[in-house]
Amino acid sequence: MEEIRDKEFGGERPLFASHGLKLVNVTVHAGESALKCCTDIVAEKCRFEGKYPFWHVDGFVVRDCLFTPGARAALWYSRNLTMTDTIVEAPKMFREMDNLSLTNVRIPDAQETLWHCRGVKLRNVEVANADYLFMHSSDIDIAGYRQQGNYSFQYCRNVVIRNAVIDSKDAFWNTENVTVYDSELTGEYLAWYSKNLRLVRCRISGTQPLCYCENLIMEDCTMADDADLAFEDSSLTATVNSAITSIKNPRTGSLKARSIGDTIIDANVLSPADCKITTEI
Repeated sequence: MEEIRDKEFGGERPLFASHGLKLVNVTVHAGESALKCCTDIVAEKCRFEGKYPFWHVDGFVVRDCLFTPGARAALWYSRNLTMTDTIVEAPKMFREMDNLSLTNVRIPDAQETLWHCRGVKLRNVEVANADYLFMHSSDIDIAGYRQQGNYSFQYCRNVVIRNAVIDSKDAFWNTENVTVYDSELTGEYLAWYSKNLRLVRCRISGTQPLCYCENLIMEDCTMADDADLAFEDSSLTATVNSAITSIKNPRTGSLKARSIGDTIIDANVLSPADCKITTEI
């Protein structure tokens, strides 16, 4: 593998179509597409300032690097990425990618990040300003994760999340086959229109959670006082080890909770309207 060390590049496509290349302590200044159409790339202790540095790349390792805000949309249309110990300040990262693994990565401006990606693994990742994170992505494995940003995980499929803190209005809308373990989920209108959502030992807060869900499963979860008007038009099998402030028109299934403040079943409940509700677990 050829090694380039302690160099600076700029302009358009300075390393276009490189193969088998290791960059150490390299700075890529303003410009475009520094490493477009490359394979087998290692970047270590590098700084990326220009736009679109990694497009159409197959097989690359990014380690202990910095992507400044100028490096927006840095990794698109690529596959087989391993990124570790890196700070990503640039927005709109990771689009149309396959097989990417991020470990010990911070993304302080994660707006519109991780769209249409397949085969995503995150370990000890922290994101902020993450509006519209993970749109239309699939086969996602996450652990040790912190997120602040709204409208996340919309239209995602086949997701497993463990030990996460997710602060996100409208999270998990229209998702399918999502399981979340031992996590804190905060935000209004959680998981509307989801299918096959399973929550295990999770804490839920925010108004009107878990409405219009199909085959919702909750195991040993708790709900905060502001998690009111829950479960409207949902089919569910739920065990909640706390009080619930209020529920409204669950459609079918079963709900067990320590107590329920208000149970609203009105003329708008949809058939079969046979949800079995019990208290005092």
